[in-house]
Amino acid sequence: MIQSLSIENFLSFKDEVTISFEATRDTHLEDFHLVEVAKGIRLQKLGIVYGYNASGKSNLIKAFEFLNSFWLSIADSKDEATGIIPFMLDNESRNNPSSFKLTFFQNGIKHRYSLKITDDIVVSEKLEYYPGVQPAMIFDRKFEKGISKIVYGPKIKISSIEEKEIAIKCIPNISVFASYIQVNTVINEIELVVDWIRTRIMQTIEPLTVLQKFSETLVGEDKSFKTYVLDYLREADFNISNIKSEKIEEEIPEEFIARAKMIGIPENELARLEKEKVIRITDTEFEHSVINKGEEQRHFLPIDWQSDGTRRVFGLSGAIYKAVERNAFLPIDEIESKLHPRLVEYILEKFLKESENAQLLISTHYDNLFDEDDLLRKDNFWFTEKGEDGATKLYPLSGFTGLGRISSLQKAYKFGKFGAVPNID
Repeated sequence: MIQSLSIENFLSFKDEVTISFEATRDTHLEDFHLVEVAKGIRLQKLGIVYGYNASGKSNLIKAFEFLNSFWLSIADSKDEATGIIPFMLDNESRNNPSSFKLTFFQNGIKHRYSLKITDDIVVSEKLEYYPGVQPAMIFDRKFEKGISKIVYGPKIKISSIEEKEIAIKCIPNISVFASYIQVNTVINEIELVVDWIRTRIMQTIEPLTVLQKFSETLVGEDKSFKTYVLDYLREADFNISNIKSEKIEEEIPEEFIARAKMIGIPENELARLEKEKVIRITDTEFEHSVINKGEEQRHFLPIDWQSDGTRRVFGLSGAIYKAVERNAFLPIDEIESKLHPRLVEYILEKFLKESENAQLLISTHYDNLFDEDDLLRKDNFWFTEKGEDGATKLYPLSGFTGLGRISSLQKAYKFGKFGAVPNID
């Protein structure tokens, strides 16, 4: 589970800000919301970020997205850009490296990862873990005299040959993890973190992310998911009684292959198309149960005929199902996109009840959540706000005093008590 992430000089974040999943001492709903990952350390399963448009909500989620993409990406050459974007509204910041500090737990062991990076090189990268009270170094990588140099901690068992092979692969614009996975070796302390990256950090869901195909594939491959998603849709008050999903093949003409070459599809898929002359698609239909003239009738309709809300819930259910199954971290930007507000509450409630060590980080404009005291805790909420210099500030609701005396947090938010609302004259 993630304990905290600090960000500095990345997109709209100029000065260092920190989002933390560590809970306050409040015991409200702690059985559903909190996980004790170590003695005295209780982490939240849910973080909710509010802020007006362009205040930096999405950039917070993009910070997690960048790290997830960077960690295991292998560059074609050492001249390839890392993709980092610093704070550009300041002449000094735009020429300085971006910085990230991540604290997380894997298999009950605390880890601390730090990264300084420019668009050209990794300036420094360090990974520590806590076998006891004090941290122990796994690796410390620095860019010196035009090359990356990696030093390993005294507890790390690594041969000189393995050390040399990883160093050769560690070109200046990729991570140590990306270098490590290219070498035929197992270093337990690094392997544990690579496994965490691969299985516990999920791709960001944005408002326009197409999730339908992911859930369609799950329905065909996982009977448990089919039962799960049907319950999900029924409880969400859709009149769907069954889902039928199957893979079918359709013959394709030569002009289709010529067009595929022009748009640049992957070479392995192009070779398959040229050989087999068929395209494989997933055909999914939803069975609707309706009452017509006093009698129940059932009708199958293709997924493309379903409402945007139905398809959105269907897609989200697959992603959340996998997050719960893997005990993974899942960021969702503007979760309310195409959803009725009550469905947002339903999705969050279902996640909190079913998850063990999974985590959701969501951004939203749906402010009714502030007064859902029987569902949420005050330390779930965070705010983003931009200053006069264009830089994003990030701060928690729990940092305000006197919250217990406020009858409606939603109204207080609307009237600007916590900031993070647009100043409309």
